[in-house]
Amino acid sequence: MVVTGDLCNSDCKRCAAAAVAMAWEGNGASKFQENLLKTMIQIENTFFELGRTCQRNCLIICDRGAMDASAFISKEKWEAMMAANNWNSVELRDNRYNHIVHMVSAANGAEDFYSTEDHACRSEGVELARELDYNAAAAWIGHPYFDVIDNSTDFDKKMNRLIACVCQKIGIDTGDRLNVNSKKRKFLVKSPIPADTEFPPFQDFDVVHNYLQSDMRKAQVRLRKRGQKGHWSYIHTLRKFHPTNGQSVEVRTQLTHRDYLNMLPQRDDAHFTIFKKRRCFIYNNQYYQLDIYRQPTHPRCRGLVLLETYSATYDQDTLIQSLPKFLTIEKEVTGDPAYSMYNLSLKEDWKTSKKYYAGIDSNGRSKWSMNGHSDSKPDHRCKTNGVPDEKTNGHSEKVNGYASKTGDYPNVNGHCGRNGHGPVNGATIPNGKAHKAELQNFESNHRIDLGSPKIPKVAVNI
Repeated sequence: MVVTGDLCNSDCKRCAAAAVAMAWEGNGASKFQENLLKTMIQIENTFFELGRTCQRNCLIICDRGAMDASAFISKEKWEAMMAANNWNSVELRDNRYNHIVHMVSAANGAEDFYSTEDHACRSEGVELARELDYNAAAAWIGHPYFDVIDNSTDFDKKMNRLIACVCQKIGIDTGDRLNVNSKKRKFLVKSPIPADTEFPPFQDFDVVHNYLQSDMRKAQVRLRKRGQKGHWSYIHTLRKFHPTNGQSVEVRTQLTHRDYLNMLPQRDDAHFTIFKKRRCFIYNNQYYQLDIYRQPTHPRCRGLVLLETYSATYDQDTLIQSLPKFLTIEKEVTGDPAYSMYNLSLKEDWKTSKKYYAGIDSNGRSKWSMNGHSDSKPDHRCKTNGVPDEKTNGHSEKVNGYASKTGDYPNVNGHCGRNGHGPVNGATIPNGKAHKAELQNFESNHRIDLGSPKIPKVAVNI
């Protein structure tokens, strides 16, 4: 785990080193950062190895991490440094640390409490501090588990939010002691999305999800690969359902390339592979992930764009107003089974499938059928033999800006498919064909080993 941001004390040697590097120009600064980064990696590897051999559960928290060096030199020098040392961002950012937490500087949102007094290593004014804070956060954009802790509360609550965030990621139940009322929120975005120039600085990733065979009423199991420029990270996710109240808990485990390839043949043939482009960015101190669904997959996913973030805001209007202005938000779909990736990837027609997960009923039990066993119906229209069905949930045949005009294909999100086996991009995609190509592509990829054993590590941008 890495923590970055504004929690440093006056003896922070890492900040002092960064300040020295900023004072240098040209090759001196980049060489300093290169040597500093090599030293950091070696020190971290020592602690990672100690953690790996420890007989008890172990959490390693790093005060800043490898990507911080990129905040103090130009992009060109950073890329040259990585190339010279055979490093890449996926390894330094995604695979090296399991969780990143950025603590927003008091200079951004709590200016009355920002001071250079009694800080031997803090000499920046408020404006420069804001800029450096933004650069430090931007260095970590794209990490799969990146949280931003802003200054919307007092300092004590800010620390509680940090602790709760870390505990949640490693599966420690804190009860009500650290309740911060924050949960994952999901929004439907109108496509096409704006041009890249309309976005703040972002990182794009290729993401592939595969569901594995499991007892679906007890757990959902999936594999994810995520990468840039041919470099990949791999995650195994187990979503377990409580037998009585239907609540779910997700357990994530980082995998090696070999582990991923060994598990991939266990894929569930009842599901399509899900392909996405994931765009990660920060807007108004809030971290967002924009998922753009790609083919080949079920036609119901064609043109689908979903925005995700974490928020404790209860008022719907306030929440919508806080979202990125450059995106057109259709509606919030948090908890809507029609936008669950598990359901979206199903090959079967939702109306006849016994695997459709319809959420929790009034008794706190999971519902696994949409046909006659669920009050929740997807906000989509269907047409059979060209004749529109009755309205669903009061919505007309034009949904999210798309109209249904295709024969006997169920229409989902304005797109058509036939029990998941219809034509995709003009050709039928047999089940498993995409997986075979994926396996062949993976065999030609190689990962760089920085000597980091896979144990819980958190980078904290302080």
